[in-house]
Amino acid sequence: MKKLESILKKIESIELDKKSMKLAKKRQNELTKPKKSLGILEDISIQVAGITGDPQPYIRDKSIIVMAGDHGVVEEGVTAYPQEVTAQMVNSFLNGYAAINVFSRHTSTDVVVVDMGIASNMDYSVLIDKKIGYGTKNISKGPAMTRKDAIKAIESGIEVFEEVYAGKKIDIVGTGDMGIGNTTPSSAIISAISNCDPRLTTGRGSGIDDLSLKKKIDVIDKAININKPFKDPIDILAKLGGFEIGGIVGVILASVSHRVPVVIDGFISGAAAAIAIELDRKIKDFMIASHKSLEIGHGVMLDYYGLKPILNLDMRLGEGTGAVLAMSLIELSCRVLNEMKTFDEAGVSDRI
Repeated sequence: MKKLESILKKIESIELDKKSMKLAKKRQNELTKPKKSLGILEDISIQVAGITGDPQPYIRDKSIIVMAGDHGVVEEGVTAYPQEVTAQMVNSFLNGYAAINVFSRHTSTDVVVVDMGIASNMDYSVLIDKKIGYGTKNISKGPAMTRKDAIKAIESGIEVFEEVYAGKKIDIVGTGDMGIGNTTPSSAIISAISNCDPRLTTGRGSGIDDLSLKKKIDVIDKAININKPFKDPIDILAKLGGFEIGGIVGVILASVSHRVPVVIDGFISGAAAAIAIELDRKIKDFMIASHKSLEIGHGVMLDYYGLKPILNLDMRLGEGTGAVLAMSLIELSCRVLNEMKTFDEAGVSDRI
């Protein structure tokens, strides 16, 4: 708990650097282009300036941290895939076969994979071991985990980020996930926080049919009713969440404390982001929403917090794929700010 309290205390004193943002905006307006002609790319570079405290930030070193964990609620038939796929996909990540690996190679992004609670033993020679348990408990029958384990999950995420940052002072980090059944706890978290009907936050996840979707909605509704009232964001995580969701919360908190831009992937990362924002509302200003997932609950989360995603590609894979794509555009937005010439620098006549 001390690590979490320390990080939250540090975040209390952090604000966006308004001076750096003002200087970045001034330079954007003076570059050889009509004002706002690069749209959201201009806004992103200004936000990154505020996050980092650098009016001309560069993005060079990029990492995606993929948190993996299993979920007891899969026994309710809420997913199209068996639980062992979590471990199998993690092995694919480690061997470089999965979508996240292809995306990351294309964008020169390091991939860090963490076992937060996979329901089987793994080879930890290249996998970071932060295992809290062999999957969570079934949220439709009671809490997913204890409060102590929820805090441990968050603090483990903090530790992972700080280990990555100490080894290589990354300029930006993205969040990713792997966990069969994890759209169910994510829908439950978003419903609980936004006080939204589970029918409006629950999608087909891995591709379930209509009957399974109805069952999934009923399971989420039951989980919320059995586990409420909720004391605070950590209580929501403990009762409805997953170990990997807690780990992502920790990555978000740690990145903010180091003034490193954090790029939120899709729905699972969005649920973690919601927990983080509820811990301190200013955290929202330091995160960048990568894309809008096809999972309907993600749209609810984005709208609830007023987050504007960079991309909308009808993706819903997870793994951090959306975050990696967006990081490439964030890197580009900062290169434009730095490498384009102003009208004066280029000797080009400005508008009349």
